[in-house]
Amino acid sequence: MSASGQHYHFIGICGTAMGAVAAAMKDRGFTITGSDSGIYEPMASFLQGKGVTVQEGFSASHIPAEADVIVIGNAISRGNPECEEVLNRRLLYTSLPELLKHQFLRGRRNFVVTGTHGKTTTTSLLTWILESAGVNPSFMIGGLTGNFGQGGRFTQSEFTVLEGDEYDTAFFDKRSKFVHYLPELVIVNNLEYDHADIFPDLQSIQLSFNRMLRLVPQNGLVLVNGDDAQALAATRENKAAMMTACPAPMATVGMNESCDYRLTAVEYARQGMTFCLNGEPFMVPMDGAINVRNAAMAVCAARFAGVSDDQISTGLATFLGVSRRQTVRGLTAGGVMIIDDFGHHPTAIRETAQALRDRFVQPGARLWALFEPRSNTTKRKVFQEELATALATADGVLLSEIFEAHKVPADDRLDVARLVETIRTTHGRTCFVEPDADAIVARLAPLVRPDDVVVVFSNGGFGCIHEKLLAM
Repeated sequence: MSASGQHYHFIGICGTAMGAVAAAMKDRGFTITGSDSGIYEPMASFLQGKGVTVQEGFSASHIPAEADVIVIGNAISRGNPECEEVLNRRLLYTSLPELLKHQFLRGRRNFVVTGTHGKTTTTSLLTWILESAGVNPSFMIGGLTGNFGQGGRFTQSEFTVLEGDEYDTAFFDKRSKFVHYLPELVIVNNLEYDHADIFPDLQSIQLSFNRMLRLVPQNGLVLVNGDDAQALAATRENKAAMMTACPAPMATVGMNESCDYRLTAVEYARQGMTFCLNGEPFMVPMDGAINVRNAAMAVCAARFAGVSDDQISTGLATFLGVSRRQTVRGLTAGGVMIIDDFGHHPTAIRETAQALRDRFVQPGARLWALFEPRSNTTKRKVFQEELATALATADGVLLSEIFEAHKVPADDRLDVARLVETIRTTHGRTCFVEPDADAIVARLAPLVRPDDVVVVFSNGGFGCIHEKLLAM
């Protein structure tokens, strides 16, 4: 799969990672075509600017007769007409992670950031620290960063930083994506149950992480959140049993006194956070305990790459954040702040809501949480009670109906009416459920006051609710 000039066709090319890799392959001299059911900006213009031909929708006729390799995206399943054509014609096909492995990762120093929460932020932080230090790393991030404005690029640097997703690789490869990434350094940020459509329980997620750690070489490093019991259970607590399976050094990072790299003197301010890591002071313009740990992980990884503490401090202080992570979208005419956040897991929602309250909510003002049950996990009842507790961190809550509820069996589905009742009666918060974004905005408009803060939690578009809120 390495001969320049070969023709690669990407099914599902407009995904952040798929598009970035397709463009990089084009730059290397390959012929690249692709298709997708939603050709959207900015990816459409980005690919067009690279000279990549993209066709709207999926059709057997879209697969060029001369294509040498078909790259099948993670979102593509059996029944897709192009997928079926590939199988019927016995064409050579591969997954995106496997393509990355062979075309971009072999022989490189690959730093892989994993965990249930904080992957995108930590990957972005580490990448920017290396960039600001002149390392010019390759990277693959599942979001847009303020410092780069793109989710992926590939350079001649020896370093590659990758967001290590535990989600499955493709319909034909149910292993986690991160097992393909040839990691030299692995960050295990935290570990909780998630992806209920893929993993039956927490133990199966731990097993997947354990398998990935077996791939770290002896001269590599595993950084583990020393404050997270489940992360420790998948790594350090099993270290003796894993010595032959994962002989790489392991180090813990966190606030616990037993951590190898200990966080102390953590202080939160409106302009960001300051902290010490084994006595060395740092500052990052972010909020919340989870982001202190994200930053500490990035510091330790950058040190392993040979970056000095002075260079690390410069990188942290100039970090511009990640799109849809505590992103302030603006103020309404009535002085209400609107914030966008990708949070879709109870822990992330709770931590983010508390961080926003600490930073933005003035005395007498209120924090409102708007939540769309959209992810494969939050559409299910597995976090029925945990979601109520997390959302009740806010003073008022407005929920939408479950996105594409029909895709989840009724007996496994989140009970939204019960969620509303729990938030109201058990937690004593104002709470409503509405059918769509327009109805939510209409319900919220007479309730908010000047200086209130509204945070929107969704991993999707949520009916363009942010623009509608700003127009209240």
